[in-house]
Amino acid sequence: MKRFVKVLQIASTYMGTIVGAGFATGQEILQFFTRFGYWGALTILLSTALFIWLGSKMMLIACDITARSYEDVNKALFGERNGRWVSHFMLVILFGVNAVMLAGAGAIFSEHWNMSYQIGLLITMVGCFFLVRKGMGAILTVNSIVVPIMLLFTVIIIIDTIQTPGASRWMILTSDHSLFAVWASPFLYAAFNLSMSQAVLVPLGAQIGDRKTIILGSWIGGLGIGFMLLASHIALSVYMPGIQQFAIPMGGIAREVGYGVQIFYIFLIFSEIFTTLIADVYGLSLQLEERFSISRTWLTFIVLVLCYFASQIGFGPLLSTLYPLFGLISLGWLVLLIRHKPPRRH
Repeated sequence: MKRFVKVLQIASTYMGTIVGAGFATGQEILQFFTRFGYWGALTILLSTALFIWLGSKMMLIACDITARSYEDVNKALFGERNGRWVSHFMLVILFGVNAVMLAGAGAIFSEHWNMSYQIGLLITMVGCFFLVRKGMGAILTVNSIVVPIMLLFTVIIIIDTIQTPGASRWMILTSDHSLFAVWASPFLYAAFNLSMSQAVLVPLGAQIGDRKTIILGSWIGGLGIGFMLLASHIALSVYMPGIQQFAIPMGGIAREVGYGVQIFYIFLIFSEIFTTLIADVYGLSLQLEERFSISRTWLTFIVLVLCYFASQIGFGPLLSTLYPLFGLISLGWLVLLIRHKPPRRH
């Protein structure tokens, strides 16, 4: 029973970390899968396999070397010197991602909840600060609440989609994109999301310390991610190509289902941003703790204050500048993770 609970905690944290703002809005799914028509379902299956295989591999490496932070795993992948440089770069990018998430939370407060952008930022920061202080336990608890809600929303959307005319369009939609673009997409998607999630998955793997539990948790988490990807892809395909005009494609679909579902969906987007934010701030504070002789509480506070100033740039500009940059290095990181051979176990 104890192992079963830990497996579910790993699975929910894995799903909660991967499913961020881009996934929730539908933009990521549209860009990486749905615009490729009937190929989208096949590339989602490939992405799911990559999430199961490489997510567990990353956590197992962390478990084997008892990694304190993701820098230890990067050193195992890239070597001592290069691993340190990659971690420096990821430190900057993770900070940028945190600023994007915080800006996204502020935008929800201002656009949907009739509160100012600044108040939204401050409320999110305070909640994040107190949860991060409680450590990995708080992250596991928050994800164990948010992820079932995400799965429930996905089930509601797929049930409504099945009853909609054109529900089978995901199997017949054509695309003008090249096959290279089609099959590069799942690798780019997995690389981007796995490298971002290592901030929390690495310390989680080291803390769990049991290989069977990690593998089972990765399987359930990876399959859960795949299910949500496929359900959203099927729903988005019904409204192609017009749905591409929306900044928040899934918001348009939620509106079709009903007002109550739309309200529920806005809360869900905020929850997903919040879970990603607390996971990344926690990972960042662990990384900084290895470099500076400052308490983790003060480091968390400093990170959040710096993110607050960076978030004044706005959600859109931050997203469009930082994410493509991170995608490039993520692909190299993914190749090395695939090639890494674990030491022989006697």
